[in-house]
Formats: sequence, structure tokens, C-alpha cells
Amino acid sequence: MKTPRAAAFAGIVFAVVILVAFAILLQAIQPRAGDTGAWARDKASAVNFALQLIPVAGVAFLWFIGVLRDRLGPDEDKLFATVFLGSGVLFVGLLFVAAAATSAIVFAAQEPGFLAGATFRLARSLAFDLTSVYAMKMASVFMFTASSLIVRTGFTSRWTAALGYGLGLLVLLFSQSAPLTLFLFPLWVLTVSLTILWEQWRDAEPRAAAREPASPPLAPEA
Repeated sequence: MKTPRAAAFAGIVFAVVILVAFAILLQAIQPRAGDTGAWARDKASAVNFALQLIPVAGVAFLWFIGVLRDRLGPDEDKLFATVFLGSGVLFVGLLFVAAAATSAIVFAAQEPGFLAGATFRLARSLAFDLTSVYAMKMASVFMFTASSLIVRTGFTSRWTAALGYGLGLLVLLFSQSAPLTLFLFPLWVLTVSLTILWEQWRDAEPRAAAREPASPPLAPEA
């Protein structure tokens, strides 16, 4: 599979899988202020299923980063490339740690008295802050740098860069107070990936037409 198409498919896999995982988790887990932890027992199966999706999404996202860097090649700016790669890797790492902390809560919730103690509140706060504060801030930095690379190199439509700047600002400012901002980053990655696929398909049609052999000349009549 050629590089732009591989990046697009990896981005689509990441976006779809992480959107499903976030939707399940937000439906199951209450906001932090009123969280009693009942979800860790009553909705343990759904939460565990969502947590199992996160490593799949993380691997797809790392593939998305790698293929995009290969696509940029010598056009990649070292400053932007360093922040682009670093923020993406940090996002995945923080998301994995938050998922592990949430999984530990589900496991420990089977012990009597755990949900009423300080240990649950500590673990819950850790998982919440790792996701909504640190991981999502890194996601906003990734959106800013990726959008800047789009503007500088034009490897896809520049309107996706404008969208990335706007959504990245919303994530940066409101990820801790508005849980629905979790969906903005994967939706942007999905938009960029679909745009790359569309451009590949659109550009392939003229090339395919140019490669078609011309019709042979008609034989002269006897």
C-alpha cells in the first residue's frame, strides 16, 4: 500500500476505534464531581471492552504518525517534526497509562470498601487528569504542529489545517471542563484521513485515463 493511502487507513482505524472507546467510557463513567465508582462494578464489562480498544487505537495512531513522516520526507522541518513526533508519542503514552489506571480501578472495585476509600478517589483523579488534562493537551499540540506542516508542505488540503487550529484551541482550553472535547481530536484525524483518501482517488483518475492506450487507427477500405 502506498504511503498516503496507508496513512489515511491508519488514521481512520485510530479515529473509529478511539471514538467507540471514548463513547463507551463517557456513557459508563460519571463526571468526577459526583463519581461514586458504581460503574466499576455495574458496568465493568463495558468499561473493560473500551479499555481493550485503546491499545489498538494507539498502535494505529503511531502508524499514522510514521507514515505521515515518511510522506513528508525531505520537506519535513526539524523543529515542527520534533514537536509533531513528541506530542504524538506522549499522547499515546499518557492514554495508555490512564487506561491502565482505569483498569486497576475496575479490578480493585471487587474488594469491599474500596470505592468508599481514598484510594479510589486517588486512582480516579489520576485517570481523569491523565486523559482530560495531559493526554488531550498533547493532542492539541499535535493538531497545531500537524496543521503547521500541512500549511508549509501542502501534503493535503489546507482547510484541514484551519480546522486543526480551531479544534486544537478548543481542546487546549476546555478539555478538562468539557468531556465532549475528547471527540474533537479523533474527529479531526478522521477528517484529514478521509481528505487524503479523496485526493488520492481524485488524482488517480486522470493518471489512469492518461495510461489508457489510444484506439488503433481504422484499416483503409479495400
